[in-house]
Amino acid sequence: MDLIKLTRQLGAAIQQDERYLAFQAARKANEEDEGLNDLIGKLNLVQLSYQHEAEQPEPDENKLAQYDDEFRSLYSEIMQNPNMINYENTRRDLDELMNYIMQILAMCVNGEDPETCEPQMNEGAGCHGSCSSCQGC
Repeated sequence: MDLIKLTRQLGAAIQQDERYLAFQAARKANEEDEGLNDLIGKLNLVQLSYQHEAEQPEPDENKLAQYDDEFRSLYSEIMQNPNMINYENTRRDLDELMNYIMQILAMCVNGEDPETCEPQMNEGAGCHGSCSSCQGC
């Protein structure tokens, strides 16, 4: 049995899954959204400006606060963009699929029966960005 060959087959199967296809379509929509890309470009410039000011021997706290406010505003606008909302939702769905697959593989490596092992899914499972209530990825 060639594990690498089987892994490649699994990869090909994942690429046929509806969650993968939805994520790819959402990513393409983001790439083609000029308004969204302009906002992301502005966000990156604000971040660079903040970093540049923060590295000064005596950073101007007013400028830093202004950059922070501008960053938060742009970030909020980006995250409210319909394409970005769809992207985040489809990314989360694909991440949950990959996490589930990885949990099954980990269980098998630990000696569980590949045919019957079932990962325990907690209420609200999946990574939501906060590790404070997480039992691990």
